[in-house]
Order: sequence, then C-alpha cells, then structure tokens
Amino acid sequence: MDGVNVSGVRATARIVARDDGRGGTSLPVLEGEGPLALRRTRGSGAEARVVVVGAMSGPLGGDHFRVEAGVEEGARLRVGSAAATIALPGQSKGEAHYDVRLTVADGGELHWLPEQLISVRGSDLYVTTHVDLAATARLVLREEQVLGRAGEESGRLSSRLRLRIAGRTVLDQELACGPGAPGGWDGPAVLAGHRAVGQLVVVRPEFAAEPVTARILGEGAAVVPLAGPAALVTAVAPDALLLRRLLEGAADSF
Repeated sequence: MDGVNVSGVRATARIVARDDGRGGTSLPVLEGEGPLALRRTRGSGAEARVVVVGAMSGPLGGDHFRVEAGVEEGARLRVGSAAATIALPGQSKGEAHYDVRLTVADGGELHWLPEQLISVRGSDLYVTTHVDLAATARLVLREEQVLGRAGEESGRLSSRLRLRIAGRTVLDQELACGPGAPGGWDGPAVLAGHRAVGQLVVVRPEFAAEPVTARILGEGAAVVPLAGPAALVTAVAPDALLLRRLLEGAADSF
C-alpha cells in the first residue's frame, strides 16, 4: 500500500487461479494490501474460493482501491466478500475509485459474487469493472448497488461495466446516481424511485449456438442476450434483500 496522504489510500489486491493438474485449482498469487485482505476458503471440487475481507472502512473520499483477478486455462475460481462495501465521505473532497479488472482464459471459469455496495450520504464513488474473456471462458458476475442506508439519502455513485469476449466488446454501460448525477436517473426510464439496482452477467460458450431469449423475470427484472455468448440481467428493487432475491432467481433460470 502506498499509504495515506491528502489524496487518500491506494491499495491493490491480486488473485491468480491456475489449474493444478490434479483436478483442482491452485492460487499462486493471493495478495492484498491495507483495506483489501484476501482469504482462501474451502473450495468445492475443482473450484478455488476466495473472500475479500475489508480490513478498514471505506472507500473514503480520495481513496483508490483496485482488485485484479486472473483465471488461467482450465482453472475455476469463485470470489465473494465477507460484508457489504460501504462508500463513505472522507477528509479529502475528491471522489473515491474502486476498480475491478478480471481476465479468464480459454476453458477457465470465474464466479464474481461480491456483497452489495452501499452509497452513504455525502460519499462520491466511481466504480469500474472491466472483464476480458477468452472465447471459451465462462463467467457469472453479479453487481448490486444500494443508494443510502435505511432512512438515508444516497451519496453520488457512478459505475461502469465493460465486458469483452475474444477481444470484442459486447457490453459497455455506465450509470450515475445520487446528488450531482445527470438528471433522470431516478425517473421511470432508470430506477423509477427504487433504491437498489443490480446486474447479473452470464457467459457460456453454448449461448453462441442457443442465444438466451429476452424476457421479463418477474416485477423489476429482465434478461437480454448480448452480442456474443452472453446474457445480461438487470434488476431494480426497493431494498437490497429483494434485489438479491431477483438476481438469485435469475441465475437459477439459466
């Protein structure tokens, strides 16, 4: 970690998953700094499992966190978090950044399933998630964002999700919510007054031959096929609990 200064805390966590040649997955790189602690937990079959443990509060204003995960050919990795990430105001008035960079090689599989991100009043956080997959890679990625704690207004939260498969961009979208965000974010075309929003991205090679059909998944959720072997579920809900139920139900429908 570079330390604390007027521009906040900078920290990086890195994970590399590798086929161990014995039917399992090894983790030759498992490194966390400062507020980004990584813990390996009991896996299942060929899958290795890692939990991101927040060792400090944040991200605060001016902080810059980065998480990198690479899944090599034939390896399987599941990453979660021990608790929700809470974006808080800090002494620095600059925005905080939380960057996620994920890569999966041919035959690899990644389940990226962190807990919710909660935007607290007065915070200003920009989240970016960039995913690069090889042609036969598999992915399940879930993002959940909650605007404010119970009875509290939201901070400003901006997020961008970019997905590339075999070098081709199949998804690149951005959402900004809260004070100072472009107008209309809380209108009927976006959140429609809801306080929780989430996405589920599923990538499977077999979707290339049998694309997912666009459909409504109950009240507040829908699935659409992407221009590749992938599908995107988008959901909005009044609270984090209902949002999780919508996204878990969507995952079970594939």
